[in-house]
Amino acid sequence: MLRCRGVSYAYLDRFPALRDVSLDVVRGETLALLGANGCGKSTLLKVLAGLVFPTAGTVHAFGEEVTEDALEDAGFSAGFRSRVGFVFQSSDAQVFSPTVREEIAFGGLQLGMTTTEALARVDDLLALLDIADLADRAPFQLSGGQKKRVAIASVLVMNPDVLLFDEPTAALDPRSRHWLTELIVELGAAGTTIVLATQDLDSLERLADRALVMSEDHTVVRDAAPAELLADRDLLLAVNLIHEGTRLPGW
Repeated sequence: MLRCRGVSYAYLDRFPALRDVSLDVVRGETLALLGANGCGKSTLLKVLAGLVFPTAGTVHAFGEEVTEDALEDAGFSAGFRSRVGFVFQSSDAQVFSPTVREEIAFGGLQLGMTTTEALARVDDLLALLDIADLADRAPFQLSGGQKKRVAIASVLVMNPDVLLFDEPTAALDPRSRHWLTELIVELGAAGTTIVLATQDLDSLERLADRALVMSEDHTVVRDAAPAELLADRDLLLAVNLIHEGTRLPGW
């Protein structure tokens, strides 16, 4: 579904965020990106989403190269944007419409849905995410967990093939964190391809089929099953995902 080869990226051409990153994302899998703050997880997601473009290397989605020039083509851009959805870490960076209903409908309408189709999808998602009572509320008035549900609905309205989540459970209360973990598991079981950046080692085995570990020098240092990575204490220490006093289940 997605492929990176030798991808590097530096902010302002001076501050490295990715160094020679290569990966494949297979249809139907859930891939977790692990690493300490600042290692490049979020930047890699933005590269996969076509929000920033590598300074070296290539990115392909569904067999076609994703470049700035390609995304200036309306046909390519509409197809790509409808198939790849991005849920930002901060919902405040994503929601902007006057009401929740308008927020969820926005993406579908921009990609050519009729008003009738978009509103039908909105009603389905309001029910699915248990936020029907929020439909006429302003997103900025909602709690963090409620905003997260609205942000997810605004992406799901387009029924994307690939979902990208940046630290999806960060700053959520335990109930909201549990709900979102279960939703991601359900979406994966339904066949959606998912890539998520996370530091949540406790939920890793439940969430992901495979995990890719990034080091603080912005490179990929391991690609393996979650259980294998969680058993490698030395690696987790080396990449600053745990400290000496950390105890994970099974240790």
